[in-house]
Amino acid sequence: MKIKSQRDFVSGIALVIVGAAFAVGATNYDFGSAVRPGPGYFPFGLGILLAILGLIILYTSMVQDREDGDPIGSIPWRPLLCVVGAIAFFGFSLTRLGFLISFPVMIVLTSAGGREFTWRDALLNAGVLTALSYLLFIYGLQLNIPLWPA
Repeated sequence: MKIKSQRDFVSGIALVIVGAAFAVGATNYDFGSAVRPGPGYFPFGLGILLAILGLIILYTSMVQDREDGDPIGSIPWRPLLCVVGAIAFFGFSLTRLGFLISFPVMIVLTSAGGREFTWRDALLNAGVLTALSYLLFIYGLQLNIPLWPA
């Protein structure tokens, strides 16, 4: 069989690998039952669904005809590094700097990955998203998240 869409083929492989990794990793946790699911129940199901979706995309990449073969282009390094770096920053800084500092900084760093980046829009987004996230996660769900540096 010939690969007719390089993008779909690589995306399908990535989804199968990530889904299988989540499903295998979830086997280290208790599954529980359908009535009382354990901590491994949801990640296992999500991993299986992700792997199935990857297999469907892999199949379509070899069956559907494309005019130019849908080649893989250059990797957009700036958005990739900004988004991954911002999420890593948030993960490492949440317990040290608190939610009200690390979350808006993450939003600004993520916004810097786009070509349409402006400081005004990034700060406005950071303020609105921080307020909404505070209301949802800390006030509404009453999660124990540090707000300020310890």
